[in-house]
Amino acid sequence: METESEPYVRLASLRQLHQVMADMNTARSLADTLQTVADGAVQALGYEMAAVNLVRQDGDLVVAAFSGNSAAEALITGRVGSRESWDRRLNMGERWGDLVFIPHTEGWVLDDDDVPQWYTEGPAPRFEDEWHPSDRLFAPMYTPGVQGGNCGELLGVISVDRPRNGRRPGAWGREALQMYAFQAAIAISNARLRANMQRALVRLEREQQALRASEESFRQAFEYAPSGMAIAEMGGDQHGRILRTNDALCRLLGRPASAMRRYSFADLVHPEDVGTLLRTSAEGGRAELRLGRRDGTYVWVSLRNSVVADAADGPRFLLTHVEDIEERKRRELQLAHRASHDSLTGLPNSAELRSRLSARLCQRPAHAGALDSLDAAYGHPAFDLPAGHGFDFASGTDGFDAYDHHVHTVAPEEGRDDGTKGLAVLFCDLDGFKSINDRFGHNAGDAVLIEVARRLSNGVRDGDTVARLGGDEFVILADGLGRADAQDLAVRLRNEIIQPIRAEGRAVRVGASFGIGWAHCGMTADEVLKSADERMYVEKRSRPKQHRRAG
Repeated sequence: METESEPYVRLASLRQLHQVMADMNTARSLADTLQTVADGAVQALGYEMAAVNLVRQDGDLVVAAFSGNSAAEALITGRVGSRESWDRRLNMGERWGDLVFIPHTEGWVLDDDDVPQWYTEGPAPRFEDEWHPSDRLFAPMYTPGVQGGNCGELLGVISVDRPRNGRRPGAWGREALQMYAFQAAIAISNARLRANMQRALVRLEREQQALRASEESFRQAFEYAPSGMAIAEMGGDQHGRILRTNDALCRLLGRPASAMRRYSFADLVHPEDVGTLLRTSAEGGRAELRLGRRDGTYVWVSLRNSVVADAADGPRFLLTHVEDIEERKRRELQLAHRASHDSLTGLPNSAELRSRLSARLCQRPAHAGALDSLDAAYGHPAFDLPAGHGFDFASGTDGFDAYDHHVHTVAPEEGRDDGTKGLAVLFCDLDGFKSINDRFGHNAGDAVLIEVARRLSNGVRDGDTVARLGGDEFVILADGLGRADAQDLAVRLRNEIIQPIRAEGRAVRVGASFGIGWAHCGMTADEVLKSADERMYVEKRSRPKQHRRAG
């Protein structure tokens, strides 16, 4: 380039450089930009061949573009040189600013490294500045904003071979190549940025499409689910407020969607199930409870919660699945009722009777034997001991809290009317029932049992228990009665039972014997029933046979 007409060559070269740089910055892709950089070094800077070696993610450099010789291009394009070998090349030879020139006198040591290279043939140099076929010239490219030395991050290397005038580049040629490498680094970085942005946009569009498809799938799954679905707020003052419901839930509760948004699940749940709802309102909560319908009735449902986030670290909502289990619950209740109630009369059976009775009785404390000994020693109950004998049974200061806040069941003392109320156990045995079975058959006997059960149930208070112990034996548990109250109840019930009963088209009569026992803590259910049974037999034997039933 440095000839007699060098000023004119410089102007033409500047025009070419301007056009090449414009082409570099308007290329459609990174590959086009790299090829434009290689072509510009040949066309605008006047080198016979040029290669663009690009740094990969692993640090090695790959021949990404080549220009000037199709045979050499096919030979080395896509081949990789290790970063170690490239660092060695860039740290040897002569420093021409940012350029690295390795003359043929030193370059022979690089013939066996792994950097892709080509070989040109030609005569040995005749002049001092003549280009030798084994000379090497490299223009490192650094990230934009950093130029000069090793201060910036290496982006790649432009390697050129043999200027067309056959001479090593002079000051202007070196400056032109260095400036070209700097502008090429900007163009390549911009092309990479555009490529990354395009990939990000494509990825974002795909994610948005997938999100829209997911939202549509969720909407359809939510709206058309065969069982109830709801979305409710999670946390804050409005926790549990219903935001959205599907048609299945609206149909189940008989409420329109617009009305459902005025409620929370706490507003709809049965009062007895509020505690269950609160215990299961967290993530993953599951419960079986009753929800109120518009007509005032309740339906059993299985309620299951899961948490849905609106976005990353965004609002969280409860997705609630509501399944109608009314039929199953009805069957379960029927099975439970059958297991605990007599199939003929519908009264609680023997097992249920013992369960209810046992629930009222606590077991004797561990020191009960000591109490019995003290009773014998002092001749009166231990709780009447004089002060100072070591037991404070009211406060438990002896270290025993035998009943753990249990409300004790006590029995009124016999022969005394001190106002004590207790749990009366009335054992009822029918008189003359066997003869009805023998004379008129079991259907008539069953009719009698059913009617007796009805009369007993109507004759007691709400909260009292009437149970069929088995055969023609019934038991009544009546709490809060004194001895006179229990005896009056037995008389009233006996008078109800002896009234004529229609069975199989005829009127029959049965009598009844009652034994009254009293439950108190320290007894078992069987002990209480046995005591009442024994009193019943005493009462039965004490009455003349002809008085046991009226006809």
